[in-house]
Amino acid sequence: MVRRLCAVQAQDYPAAKWAIGLRCRGVTDAGVESAFNAGAIIRTHVLRPTWHFVDPADLRWLLALTGPRVHAQCAYGYRRFGVDAGLYRRGAAVVERELERGRYRTRAELGAALEAAGLSMADPQRLAHLMIRLELDAVVCSGPRRGKQFTYALFEERVPAGAVPSRDESLARLAGVYFTTRGPATLRDFAWWSGLTVADARKAVSAAELRQDVIGAATCWRGTGSTPRASAAPAAHLLPNYDEYFIGFRDRSALAGRVKGKKLPPRTFWANMIVVDGQFVGRWQRRPSPRGVALDLTPVLPLSAAERKAVASAAALLGAFLELPVTVTTR
Repeated sequence: MVRRLCAVQAQDYPAAKWAIGLRCRGVTDAGVESAFNAGAIIRTHVLRPTWHFVDPADLRWLLALTGPRVHAQCAYGYRRFGVDAGLYRRGAAVVERELERGRYRTRAELGAALEAAGLSMADPQRLAHLMIRLELDAVVCSGPRRGKQFTYALFEERVPAGAVPSRDESLARLAGVYFTTRGPATLRDFAWWSGLTVADARKAVSAAELRQDVIGAATCWRGTGSTPRASAAPAAHLLPNYDEYFIGFRDRSALAGRVKGKKLPPRTFWANMIVVDGQFVGRWQRRPSPRGVALDLTPVLPLSAAERKAVASAAALLGAFLELPVTVTTR
């Protein structure tokens, strides 16, 4: 599923695991965790200055295509926190020594090694920006988790070797994947998601085999084999933070058809959302519970009996993914 989507935004790690679980029948949180620890899924910076899950087979060409743009977006942070060429060169040597021969280190452990080598990491942002730069340069990537802590691994020891296609081929490939899995979408939606310039996004769209639609006043594209599917019964989903269903678009107004005119909290279309038949109808939140999973559901408009039943099924699906009993409170 990660390969099909190409990249899944993953700075909120538990939410990103649920984003996969939503799209894979029978997959559990423990199963996604196992795949991550085994290196079948890599978590690193790509597309935009944030973490994404990526299939390791796609990582080399994605970094070659989008890494320079992310570097440019991080340039101010590099300057502000002193990650200059000298510190980067010395820091990379220390990190590579720490990780060589299949060793995995947490960020804190790497910070201690850098300090021991005479490189001040008193400001945690300096270490964070150094590690981002190393990820973008394909020096390091995610290793297996150690309990609840993340570790780093050497990129060349974790990611299989493979040829990187030409830049034009990579542009076409990225556009093809995006519009097939997220279309219909606009050129600016694709530019936002991919981190590419609008000019490169336009070039990618021209090179890919796509179908063009006009929806309202917007020119959109979709994959040539993708067609909308309708169902008589309502379909409800509890979408996690930064889910690709909404974070993959710059313009998210299509989600708001049923709540048009309602005053909504800021950043409504960034976090845990209840959607019914593709439309935003409320928010959900998970609370700690000694008995399993406690979910608070907050619809922002009345739901029909059939829709309430569909939302209850969506909550049960989350419980099955977590392999825990679910208690639901509707506010």
